[in-house]
Amino acid sequence: MVPLSVLDLAFVTTSTPPSAALRNSIDLARHVDGFGYRRYWIAEHHNLPSVAIAAPDILIGQIAAVTQKIRVGSGGIMLPNHAPLIVAERFRTLEALFPGRIDLGLGRAPGTDGVTAVALRRRQDRREGDDFLERLQELLLWETGGWPGNHPFRNVVAMPSDVRLPPLYLLGSSDYSAELAGRIGMGFAFAHHFATYDAVAAMRDYRLKFQPSAWREAPHAILAVAVVCAETQAEAERLASSMELNWLRRAQGEYHPLPSPEEAAAYPYTDQDRARMRKSRERLFVGTPESVEMQLMPLMDATQADEVMITTAIYDHAARKRSYELMADHFIAKASSGVAAASA
Repeated sequence: MVPLSVLDLAFVTTSTPPSAALRNSIDLARHVDGFGYRRYWIAEHHNLPSVAIAAPDILIGQIAAVTQKIRVGSGGIMLPNHAPLIVAERFRTLEALFPGRIDLGLGRAPGTDGVTAVALRRRQDRREGDDFLERLQELLLWETGGWPGNHPFRNVVAMPSDVRLPPLYLLGSSDYSAELAGRIGMGFAFAHHFATYDAVAAMRDYRLKFQPSAWREAPHAILAVAVVCAETQAEAERLASSMELNWLRRAQGEYHPLPSPEEAAAYPYTDQDRARMRKSRERLFVGTPESVEMQLMPLMDATQADEVMITTAIYDHAARKRSYELMADHFIAKASSGVAAASA
């Protein structure tokens, strides 16, 4: 079994305000730290009623401080929103404080709507169009110090100067980031939980294009998936109804906190709504641990994922913690027992 990791969006619900959602993230990270999950990544979003994390670097530090084993990182930092020097210095600082436990995942999108994106960047030197590549190149130059001799930044040093950036990953939901991550030799994480692009094609393109680099000698592909797990199929389906209604509303341009299963059950679905939900179900794995395994394994085998990262949107915080616990008990403990048996 490949390693499992966690992708957390600090879900806001109709009974959990954003401040409480952030505290729940810290609690969840502490809860899963001893289960054998490899990473705990958090995503950056702005002006989105269902997601509380707007300052991922701050939350990463808080989570790393209360955990012992799990790697903590960004899934990701939305690079268009930030000056690359700021990103370099904040993640060097995190790496200095928690050496060997920090990851830097980078996203190409702003993680918000157009107006908010302008507000985030209005004091920066804004370019028309997509300037992600330019920002990425600048971030790498802050790490390597390879500025041209006449460049005004040549004598600026990213601090702390004795610490390197943590491992770098590019995030994506299409072929663009997959091919880019391969060509520049970085790790790659594919967002299957919301992508319309084929995960198998993206992972294949990444591996085919991969070139060893100073960042990574061999490819490492992470598959991010949405999972809702419970002791019974019926309970998992009930818990998953919150996420399904949330997805349906987003498809209709409506952004709300995560609804309760009771609200989802009472929602007046149309035939078109139900058709959309059946389609979105292709990106959601629901059931008991055994059922989730049966659903997941074909995709894991087809993508040859090196790691699976689980995001779980459940209304009740205790049930969300239990979902991750069940997945760990089934997948991680099973893999550990298999290794032990093989070495006996």
